[in-house]
Amino acid sequence: MIFVCVGSREYQFDRLLKEIDRLVKNNEIEDEIFAQIGQSTYKPEHYTYKEFLSVGEFKSWQEKADLIISHGGTGALIGALKLGKQVIAVPRLEKYGEHIDDHQTEVAGMLAEENYLVYESEIKNLKKAIDNIKKNPIKNRYDKPSQVIHIIQDFINQS
Repeated sequence: MIFVCVGSREYQFDRLLKEIDRLVKNNEIEDEIFAQIGQSTYKPEHYTYKEFLSVGEFKSWQEKADLIISHGGTGALIGALKLGKQVIAVPRLEKYGEHIDDHQTEVAGMLAEENYLVYESEIKNLKKAIDNIKKNPIKNRYDKPSQVIHIIQDFINQS
């Protein structure tokens, strides 16, 4: 089962949703697919979706999935990796009106460099990325603790 998540911010990610729809229509993907499509204007025709999910629903879909195809949001990527899931990160790009800048390429790129996930910026290569991760699953597991509490404590102590 493949879970596709594109975030819930005010940006569309039609480019990703259309490509997955094309792949399913052409029987190039036979897995069950469920997508959280957020603010996207494109509505998939060949797989099920919901615009927004509660935190519980989101986590449930992550847990059910064998593969997660995600935008490059830090929370979505780290959450999937901490569950031990196979992840393909497809960052939103500014040039397509998918975000205000290309910071998602940096997040996804860094996690790919550390061999935690597959980073694919070219939609035309998505099928190849899916086939590759199925044949050669990533074995490296993300288990880094969050530094947020330490950062906040350091900030308070410096005030």
